[in-house]
Amino acid sequence: MNDTSSSASPDTGADSPDLVHVMLGECSAADADAVFEVLGTHFTSDREGVVPHRDESPQPAAWTGSFCADHAPDDVAQVLLAGPVTADLQGGPVAVDRLRKTLAAAFTVEAAGSSAGDQEVDVQLRLTNA
Repeated sequence: MNDTSSSASPDTGADSPDLVHVMLGECSAADADAVFEVLGTHFTSDREGVVPHRDESPQPAAWTGSFCADHAPDDVAQVLLAGPVTADLQGGPVAVDRLRKTLAAAFTVEAAGSSAGDQEVDVQLRLTNA
């Protein structure tokens, strides 16, 4: 797995209800970069300056990042992808919903699965061109 996120975290604690962990997979490095660019434009992230890259390992690549979704952004531009992207979001329900809505403004989003715990939700999305 290619985990190109840095060890720094957004300006919020690891147990903050605003913190959402995002894992992207089954996509090209360019598409992962496009998705993280959308999220990083609107939310504080641990990925500033980090560009996904692909190595020659036989396993599928995955990229991770954490985002502080403490607000609902305005005016999210649509972005083109070369292919579909699988995005797994994990965090507090309100923050995950903010990230999902931001992604839905930039891409076509199809829910692929979800589970909920006491204070955290896991959502899997499939992103394609809007």
